[in-house]
Amino acid sequence: MDKQMRTEADAIVAASIKAVQPDEAVSRALAGKEFPGKVVLVAAGKAAWQMAKAAHDCMGDRIDSGVVITKYDHVMGAIANFDCREAGHPVPDENSFAGTQAALELVQDLTEQDTVLFLLSGGGSALFEKPLVRGEVLQDVTNQLLACGADIVEINTIRKRLSAVKGGRFAQSCAPAQVFSIVLSDILGDPLDMIASGPACPDTSTCAQAQAIAEKYRLKLTDEVKALLGQETPKELHNVTTQITGSVRELCAAAAGVCREMGYEPVLLTDQLCCQAKEAGSFLSSILKTHYGAGKPMAFLTGGETVVQLTGTGKGGRNQELALAAAPGMAGMKGVCVFSVGSDGTDGPTDAAGGYADGETAAELRAEGIEVYDVLQNNDAYHALQKTGGLIITGPTGTNVNDVAVALLKG
Repeated sequence: MDKQMRTEADAIVAASIKAVQPDEAVSRALAGKEFPGKVVLVAAGKAAWQMAKAAHDCMGDRIDSGVVITKYDHVMGAIANFDCREAGHPVPDENSFAGTQAALELVQDLTEQDTVLFLLSGGGSALFEKPLVRGEVLQDVTNQLLACGADIVEINTIRKRLSAVKGGRFAQSCAPAQVFSIVLSDILGDPLDMIASGPACPDTSTCAQAQAIAEKYRLKLTDEVKALLGQETPKELHNVTTQITGSVRELCAAAAGVCREMGYEPVLLTDQLCCQAKEAGSFLSSILKTHYGAGKPMAFLTGGETVVQLTGTGKGGRNQELALAAAPGMAGMKGVCVFSVGSDGTDGPTDAAGGYADGETAAELRAEGIEVYDVLQNNDAYHALQKTGGLIITGPTGTNVNDVAVALLKG
């Protein structure tokens, strides 16, 4: 491993994530706001604890009570009298259902003068859920969607119709109270009704689209699920005000700024990356080949969210797979690396935020009798990168605005 390149990669990751913390955004959204009646807080998503903490710091005792639902190991301590819970992600579990039920009970019996402060971030689709089918049925459908290569918009189009809180239905449950929603975007283009499956937003997707997705990926669905895909979601809501904050654009801009400070000329290739993870990694290594020997340090950046189609039984995540897939193309090159991280600090069902590879990675693995192609076929990037020191581990970051991948070239 090129230790200098790895040190620079870690510094870029740390500074970029720090720049997109939700604290300032939540404070800005609440500045000068007046709420006439009772205020209760519901926060859901990977950044829920951080957002709830920022709201409490701004409003203090003005918030009567709250329910916070986030991913396991993401609660960083008590917040006033809020009920802070942890639950399953990316597949909802019984704690997801119990936490959501607590939130629904909190918003009952409110008046038109009251306000539900709803803080939403990515991951809310799994963490904030009251299924209209049995839990094991929902989990099966979710697992099928995650394994087939469907993108997040397609996944959420299906999940909305199997839920009592998604697709605007949570806002309906809050009525007649007003809902003031602050949303941390984790979907390209910030489509409000798709972020965490839009619990407080009218749904723009249709039954026909949901059924087409099920057909496209040949999902194995029960008759009950098929019937729900044919039931339309709310298309109008009159009790919601929403403010979107944070995005992958800010993450990419922060990364570019750090690269520039280090002496690299940053080039943003896209902040709308949406393809197979291993294709993205191969593409970034090809970019490095084109500019190798150009004589000037350059940093090529992409932001977005890739997907992984499961063909094996290994352990990993999309960012780890992206980085490892770049290794063969960089083999033998000096002063280059590719790294990719999820801004929330988690990548797939692992403790890593992402992965790092450089010109030495492929050779290091081959010396261990491991070929990158075989690893990718088995979706086992985690164990391969573990052997080369290529795992990037940040722990939970408190934010969630997609992924950033960077290809560094010394010159």
